[in-house]
Amino acid sequence: DWAAALAAGVAGVQARGKAVLEDKTMVDALLPASQALSAGLADGSSFDEALAAAEAAANAGVQATIPLVARKGRASYLGERSAGHQDPGATSSWLLMKAAREAFAEGS
Repeated sequence: DWAAALAAGVAGVQARGKAVLEDKTMVDALLPASQALSAGLADGSSFDEALAAAEAAANAGVQATIPLVARKGRASYLGERSAGHQDPGATSSWLLMKAAREAFAEGS
């Protein structure tokens, strides 16, 4: 099941990097995406709809990183200078979700 696989992947990332929401990391995109995918499928949405919701949640997570000061990862070395920029790890995670949604849409 895709939702369980994504949730396990996010949990693994969090366990390895000790990151939580608002640390300005990929977790800021992946965790909301995972939650949206699980919620959408639990509510009876189609996989395509749930995946679109997951992508939107990941994008919202990316946008939420802009005002944050990075507390984990390479961006944390920048300190206050990291504020005002979206996190690259979160951005790449959103792009993966976007690519997954687009690939699924093409194949269905």
